[in-house]
Amino acid sequence: MSKPEFNYNQHMDIKYKHLEVIDVPQIVKENKEKWFNQTLTQINDSVARIGIVEGEYHWHKHDNDDEFFFVLSGQLLIDIEGRTIELNPNQGTTIPKGVMHRPRAPIKTVMLMVETSAIDPIGD
Repeated sequence: MSKPEFNYNQHMDIKYKHLEVIDVPQIVKENKEKWFNQTLTQINDSVARIGIVEGEYHWHKHDNDDEFFFVLSGQLLIDIEGRTIELNPNQGTTIPKGVMHRPRAPIKTVMLMVETSAIDPIGD
């Protein structure tokens, strides 16, 4: 069974090498997409990604990977079965592996995500 197609601008390549400066405001300024995701750097077996998002993602889960979200600006709502987690600037949460979730941003939101480098952001 093939995965459905989604129109997200997701870049899984590692943009910055170790010891390079990562300028988040510049990345945000250059972005014109509604749902943008870029891997910034690799940390051992994990990666740090920036998400610049507005609107809804689809319901999905990651069978083998936890996923950490940390909001820098805006507001991120993460729907999980039975409730919604609200994240505002300087707040974060970890979604455990196997939990169905749907991130959504009612306004333009900038967030950092930390997850394994093998994760498929679309879900399993």
